[in-house]
Amino acid sequence: MLSLSDLEEARITGEKVNYYFICKRKLWLFDRGIQLEGSSEKVSLGKLLHDTAYPRDTRKEVLIDNLIAIDIISGGNVREVKYSRKMEEADRWQLYYYLFYLEQLGIRKKGVINYPRQKKREFIELTDAIKTRLIEILKEIREILSLPKPPPAEKLPYCTKCAYYTFCFSG
Repeated sequence: MLSLSDLEEARITGEKVNYYFICKRKLWLFDRGIQLEGSSEKVSLGKLLHDTAYPRDTRKEVLIDNLIAIDIISGGNVREVKYSRKMEEADRWQLYYYLFYLEQLGIRKKGVINYPRQKKREFIELTDAIKTRLIEILKEIREILSLPKPPPAEKLPYCTKCAYYTFCFSG
C-alpha cells in the first residue's frame, strides 16, 4: 500500500494522474518542468471556463499539501470542472485520486465531474476495486517518472491538438 509520504515524495499530482491516461511522454516531460500548456489555446479556454463557471461556489481551488488542487468542494462532494468530455477516463481517474488522497487524510467524500459546456455531470465514488487499480497506476506513474529518458513519442489521435506536439514530432 502506498502511504501519504510515498505520494508526497513522488510529488504525484492530480494532473500527473490525468496525463498518465493521456500520454506517458507528456507525464514525464511535465514532471521535469517542461510545461508547454501556457501557449495552448485549449488550455486557456479551459482555464477561463474554470474561472467563470459556478460563480456562486465559494470553495474553489482548494490546495491540499501543495499537491492536489481541487476545483470545488461543496457539501459532501469534491468537484472537478472540465472543458470537454473527450478525456473522460483521465478525468475520472484524476478525481478518484483526489478522493483516495483525501481518504488517506481521514476524509471521505464523493466526486462529481462537471462538464458545463455540455451541461453534463458525472457522479463517481471510490470503491475497493478502484483503490486497488489506483495503487497500481500510482506505482506505474512512479516508474515512468524514474526513467532517465522520456518514453518514446507515440502518435495518438489527439496529438495534433496537444501543446507538446511540436516538441515530440518536429524531428
